[in-house]
Amino acid sequence: MYLKVLESPGGRLVAVCDHELIGRVLEEGDAVLDLEAYSSFYVGELADSESVRRALGEFASANLVGEKAVGVALKEGIVQKRDIKYINGVPHLQIYRL
Repeated sequence: MYLKVLESPGGRLVAVCDHELIGRVLEEGDAVLDLEAYSSFYVGELADSESVRRALGEFASANLVGEKAVGVALKEGIVQKRDIKYINGVPHLQIYRL
């Protein structure tokens, strides 16, 4: 998985994407997730599940794409299955902590 953590005035943003999805464009109905044009948003360090788990310990917002990335959030209890959106069968989450 790729993991990128960005600090902003609004808080920490955590972006995680299964590495094999980078370069793909996912489209379904009105939903489009362009992992080619916006690959730089996700491509940071290669990370394992433990690194992603630690990054998800504190965030203001998170954007996760792919089975592995979303699976970490599920396992940690940050989200439930009903929270997951699918685009062409690929799980995607946007999480905001207020």
